[in-house]
Amino acid sequence: MPDDVLTPRPVRDSQSEMAEIVLPNDANPLGALLGGRLMHWIDLAGAMAAHRHSRNFVVTASVDHIDFLVPVRVGDLVILRSSVNRVFQTSMEVGVKVFVENYIADTAHHVASAHLTFVAIDSAGKRLRIPPVIPETEEQQQRYDDAGRRREIRRSELERRRKNR
Repeated sequence: MPDDVLTPRPVRDSQSEMAEIVLPNDANPLGALLGGRLMHWIDLAGAMAAHRHSRNFVVTASVDHIDFLVPVRVGDLVILRSSVNRVFQTSMEVGVKVFVENYIADTAHHVASAHLTFVAIDSAGKRLRIPPVIPETEEQQQRYDDAGRRREIRRSELERRRKNR
């Protein structure tokens, strides 16, 4: 097989999960998880999926907006699930969904979702091509299609900003 042909990989190969317990150092004076700490964890969870798919170094290129839906408190367990939604030559969109579990009360709630764009690079910082991703379920296909629409919106917004400089 020629070097320029990349073998597609299924979404399941990139699926990752990480868990964090919210400690006092992660919280504000009211005992709620700091938004910046959650964004850091989202970036790490997204990078795990991107690394697994590309099998290369990756860097974060962008993060779509994040809405914090419910508060997360000290002592709660935060679960972050990530997977590659779609690949675009040298970049890929990764979706991260965050849940909070209170293992004492036996409850779980959706906290936030985010879409991040990662770029694969070599050790010198040169962009690398990424193998295509294969959606295998209806949900994965929907995320794949939605990622294409989000990319067009991001590109249009970037072009608009360039024109307004």
